[in-house]
Amino acid sequence: MSAASQPALIEIEGLTKRFGTFTAVDDVSFQVARGEVLGFLGPNGAGKSTTMRMLAGFMIPTSGTARICGHDVQLNSVAARRALGFLPEGAPTYPEMTVTAFLRFCAKVRGFRGDALDDRVDRALGLTRLDSVRLQPVETLSKGFKRRVGLAQALLHDPPVLVLDEPTDGLDPNQKHEVRTLIQEMRAEKAIVISTHILEEVDAVCTRAIVIANGRVVADETPAELQARHPSGKLDDVFRQLTLPAAA
Repeated sequence: MSAASQPALIEIEGLTKRFGTFTAVDDVSFQVARGEVLGFLGPNGAGKSTTMRMLAGFMIPTSGTARICGHDVQLNSVAARRALGFLPEGAPTYPEMTVTAFLRFCAKVRGFRGDALDDRVDRALGLTRLDSVRLQPVETLSKGFKRRVGLAQALLHDPPVLVLDEPTDGLDPNQKHEVRTLIQEMRAEKAIVISTHILEEVDAVCTRAIVIANGRVVADETPAELQARHPSGKLDDVFRQLTLPAAA
C-alpha cells in the first residue's frame, strides 16, 4: 500500500501561534501518512520549531488543532505522546548521567520495567550506534553524540510517529549517513517529520517536503517537484526563490 493510501498519523489543521502582535505560525495545515518522511524546511525564524513544538504538545497553539494517531495533542495529550517520539532542538538530558542511565530513566518514565526495559534500552543504543559510549556521562560527549542520545530516547518506545528537529545537527558525515539510513529503514512503519536546514537531507531521505516562510506554508511537494521549480534543478535555488521574496 502506498503512503498516499495510508491513513494519516499526523493531522495539523489551521495551526497558528502568536506572541503578542507577532505571528510565528500562521494557519498551517498538513497531514503525514504512514510511510512518509516529510522534510519541514524554512529559514531561521520561519516557524519550523514552533510548529513542531505545538505538534508535540510542548506549546499551546493560539488556534488550530494537531492530532497524532487521531488523538488531539491538547485534549488527549497522554495518548498522543505515547504514539510520538520527539527530538526537540537542543534536546535536554541529565548531563551527569551516563548514556545508559539516562535511557533507562526515560524507559522507566515510559512505563517499561524488567526485561522489557533492558531490551528497549539495548535496542535504542544499537540503532543509534551508542554502545561505545554507553557508560560515559552525557556531559562528556561531543555535540554529535549528544544528538544521538536525544534520538535514542525518541526511539525507545518504537512509536508510530517521529518528529525530529534537526536530527543530524552536529554529526560528522559518517554519522549523518547512519542516521539517514536508520530513518529510511524505519520509514515503512512510521510517519516521520524532519525539520532541517540541510537541503541535501531532503534528497537523501524525504518523500515529500514542505517549505515554510514567515510562518506560512509556501510549498508542499515531492523533492522532484520542488527541484522542477527552478531551471537549475537545485534545491538551494528553489529554497531561495521560495523564501527570499517573502522575507524581503
